[in-house]
Amino acid sequence: MNSIYWLTNVRLETSYQINNGITTGTNTECFHLLIEDEKIAKVIPSSEKITDNLQKKDAKQLLALPSFIEKHCHLDKTLLGDRWRPVTPVLNIFERFDIEKEVLPSLKTSTQERAELLLEKYVKLGITHVRTHVDIYPEVGLKNLEDVQKALQTFDGKLTYEIVAFPQHGLLRTDSRQLVKEALQKGASFVGGVDPATVDGDVNASLKTMVELAVEGNAGIDLHLHDPNHLGIFTIKKLAELTKEAGLQGKVAISHAFGLGDIPLSQAEEMAELLVDAGITIISSVPIDRKFPPMGLLREKGVPVAVGCDNIFDVWSPFGNGDILERAGRLAEISKWVDERSLAQALHYITGGKTPLNQEGKQVWPKAGDEANIVLVEASCSAEAVARRAKRAATMFRGKIVSSSLESY
Repeated sequence: MNSIYWLTNVRLETSYQINNGITTGTNTECFHLLIEDEKIAKVIPSSEKITDNLQKKDAKQLLALPSFIEKHCHLDKTLLGDRWRPVTPVLNIFERFDIEKEVLPSLKTSTQERAELLLEKYVKLGITHVRTHVDIYPEVGLKNLEDVQKALQTFDGKLTYEIVAFPQHGLLRTDSRQLVKEALQKGASFVGGVDPATVDGDVNASLKTMVELAVEGNAGIDLHLHDPNHLGIFTIKKLAELTKEAGLQGKVAISHAFGLGDIPLSQAEEMAELLVDAGITIISSVPIDRKFPPMGLLREKGVPVAVGCDNIFDVWSPFGNGDILERAGRLAEISKWVDERSLAQALHYITGGKTPLNQEGKQVWPKAGDEANIVLVEASCSAEAVARRAKRAATMFRGKIVSSSLESY
């Protein structure tokens, strides 16, 4: 495809329909988008005639949405491409660690092969950025990191990525500090961790080590925090304190953060203020079997929030299909977001905060100068796309069609 062309007959949202103060629908119109140098260079109404001879790609009035972001996955864990196996029930997280350490090395397929199959799924489903955690522990060293990097390299030009050096079996418990340090030197950009109290047995020492590694490696932090109730809240408060002391505001995330879902909303509001002050992002996989952070409240209070699929066909869960739009729909369903505006705004959690219309109903995407990362869906509006998990017709990354195809003329 030429580096400059027209994407024609693209359906875009222009405003909400308001009736007696209630949002009853979404207004849309068709436009032509000039794609140049990986960006949207111009947006014109479809009624305006194109006078140049540039190549054209017909979107056939499909709805355009910002492409999606998968903020929490494990490319090294998926069993995609290998034989089916159910999940063995366990009594605690340590038993799960042992099962995984036994199963993954025994598979006939390679880590790279399985990771590539999952990445292929992601691109087809409209995802153009992933954050993957990669297990780092003494028995495996940096092999998972190397294999995942090879898989990601095969998708160069189709998506961008971040890698979390993830000492799942305990940063201190397995003495993986040096391995994490080496992983940061070889391409990882985040320090990971799991339940400092339960797994490492020392909240303060574990968090301090994570922060020290992040500062030394000029990296961010993404902590898996399953610990519930007040233990979870204590851990969040301590990490927020250390984040500010180290000047890491805006570079720290907490995945799961179940404790935020276990406390009263009044206390969650107080915690939201603390998270905003520390610049900490909350990432949820929206589980259906336990309480999770009140994502709507956190967003309303200004906390950076995101949704990720997490486990996809692995020894932790036999479920998951990699469809982040489906996960946004689950968030809306559990949160009882059933009106037009609330459903549409659920895209915020899977696009890095981008939605075609802002909460006030003003069109904010796409604009000239925006990166041309777009997913075309079979839906009349964002609300329908979220509620009905709309079919993805094409994925565009930096102006290039990377999944499906559109007719040229």
